[in-house]
Amino acid sequence: MTPVELSRTVLHAVRRAVDEGELSVSVPERAVVTAPGPGGCGDYATNIALQLAGAAGQPPLRVAEILRSRLVGEPSVTDVVVTGPGFLNLSLASSASAGLVDEISRCGWRYGHADGPSGAVVRLRCPAEVRAVVVADALARVLRSQGDSVRIRCDGRPETEWGSLLGVDLRDPGGFHDLSDRPDLEVTIRPVPAPADPLPLGRDAARWALLHPAGHDRPHITGDHLVQRESNPLFRVRYAHARTRALLRNAADLGFHPEPGPVRHSDATALVAALGDHPRVLAAAATHRTPDRLARHLVTVADATLPLLPAVLPLGEEKPSAAHRARLALAEAAGTVLAGGLSLLGIDAPDHL
Repeated sequence: MTPVELSRTVLHAVRRAVDEGELSVSVPERAVVTAPGPGGCGDYATNIALQLAGAAGQPPLRVAEILRSRLVGEPSVTDVVVTGPGFLNLSLASSASAGLVDEISRCGWRYGHADGPSGAVVRLRCPAEVRAVVVADALARVLRSQGDSVRIRCDGRPETEWGSLLGVDLRDPGGFHDLSDRPDLEVTIRPVPAPADPLPLGRDAARWALLHPAGHDRPHITGDHLVQRESNPLFRVRYAHARTRALLRNAADLGFHPEPGPVRHSDATALVAALGDHPRVLAAAATHRTPDRLARHLVTVADATLPLLPAVLPLGEEKPSAAHRARLALAEAAGTVLAGGLSLLGIDAPDHL
């Protein structure tokens, strides 16, 4: 079961409760499902009960219990636990990860992207300052992934080398120019400026240094972004991706290939939740104009990927099994999400580090 399917399942439970007279609310268009927060459990969590409580005229915990009774019998849902003020925490059958991996394999780098154009035309406006230009460029990529048509207008003349050295697209259709068409929405991008010239870091590290912090935070333009160690988040993200590609090569040498299936491994739960959360993160980054959310999410995916990788290949005289193929497929899916996310940030995802 994918997060989109789980969202539909939650909405189906709401609709049943309304039809049976236990809730008097309008069924929302979407139920947000995310990885469980602090104090949560299971594979996914939703705050739908808190969202509906006011309109229902009932306490959130009561709404949560009403929905819980309808969710526990759903296929692929093995348990539902109510925590905190009314969060529903859902545990899925181990086979649920296979559906998610299969979807990522089918979509490739476009996993989490919109199915087609949204029809919205957005103009991003930014000053001619290096961080603002890079953030606008990355945000344009994220918005386009959600189906929006995006144009960028720069107030001032950006440095030509920003295009060649930082990979900023200065050409049409996303280039820095005046437009005669009227956008549906105009957004000003004005993050805290870079305190130093990021160009000496090179394209990938410079873009990461400018994009990883929230727009209101001051970026650190230091050589730490080039260090190949775990303390460097960019290194962890790219290393996790490279490791998944190395495992695919090593598995091919051993004569087996990825095959989606149930993954029963203690280190898989967090990874499945993080991968399932990717479409929501992309949508939120587009809605709130915050490509930094995507950067931090990629760190979460990488940190959830690395503990699983030692269990992917058979050890010693062990023969490749269905479990190994399923873990390999999950690792491949993680690498796909990391590569696709880095691409939206304008950063390379090398197969070798």
